[in-house]
Amino acid sequence: MLHRWAARLAHLPLLGGAVPVIVLAAATVLAIVAAVAIVVRVRGGRPLGSLVGGLSALSLAAALLVATSVLTNLTVTRYPTAASALGRAPVAHVEGHGRLFDVEMPGTVSQFHARPATVYLPAAYDDGADDLPVLVLLTGQPGHVVDWIEGGRLPQTMDAFAARHGGVAPVVVVADGLGDTEANPMCMDSNLGNAATYLTVDVPQWVRSNLHVSSDPRSWAVGGYSYGGTCALRLATTEPSAYPTFLDISGEDEQRRGTRAESVLAAYGADTPADEARFERTTPLNLLSRNSFPDSAGAFVVGADDEEFRPQTERAYRAAAAAGMDVHYSELPGGHSMQVWAPALEQEMEWLGNRLGLLG
Repeated sequence: MLHRWAARLAHLPLLGGAVPVIVLAAATVLAIVAAVAIVVRVRGGRPLGSLVGGLSALSLAAALLVATSVLTNLTVTRYPTAASALGRAPVAHVEGHGRLFDVEMPGTVSQFHARPATVYLPAAYDDGADDLPVLVLLTGQPGHVVDWIEGGRLPQTMDAFAARHGGVAPVVVVADGLGDTEANPMCMDSNLGNAATYLTVDVPQWVRSNLHVSSDPRSWAVGGYSYGGTCALRLATTEPSAYPTFLDISGEDEQRRGTRAESVLAAYGADTPADEARFERTTPLNLLSRNSFPDSAGAFVVGADDEEFRPQTERAYRAAAAAGMDVHYSELPGGHSMQVWAPALEQEMEWLGNRLGLLG
């Protein structure tokens, strides 16, 4: 009975700010200890007064887990469910529509230690459609791939798109660009791990080798929100041949871990003028100022009330337009939250479908 409570609680939506994983873990341990104590004492011939008393103690243990989840619920916003707070993707099934499954995508070339990805296959895939386009989605930081599935409403958005287009939709790969919920490798190859190579080499290689999708880069796009949006723009500017199409939702104008000096130090282990220059050469704004991208296209979406990220997204949009990219910009009601990020994906699906050759 207790394990059923825990399984259900793992997927309850969370309502508020950051969950210290230790809180949930401690509650689970306490509940399990209480349950074990009950079983041991009953089997040992020393019941807790009565069967009713034993059941009450068991109920108390379950209630402890419930109460912890509810109290945590009131103080967290970073994780859409307890499952994501614990770093576990849920098992999800969308009957009669697209389907989801989790899969290990190893960092064969990059040696990046990524967590499992989640793949969405539209109904058309199971009906034998070949050469479908691919959308690689990335989360914010802190984050887990489950955030796109639950809070981001990815299955619902893709199923709705497919329903409007005869069951056809992109194959979507929600990849781990972090390595850990709290990690921030800045979407680059550095001392923090080769996250960029993982996303531009390892992920595409696995997808093309294991799924029936288009091998044409023009049918591939990368997108994400917050950290994921920053990463999408960075990959589009550093590796335009891999991702000539991108969706930047509430992204920053460059990769960051605190200040510029802190970011450089984290990436290279030093903050010398040479390191600063090396870092600067990899920032999207610098790359856009020095290069032309006539074959690239992108969408920039941000919350109208996002005072910190909206100016950065606007700067990135203007720089992309000046570099010859086919880009457009829009604002949605809300701040820096899923209130903007989930609708942004839904809004841009028709554009993405046309751009990736799905509707042409």
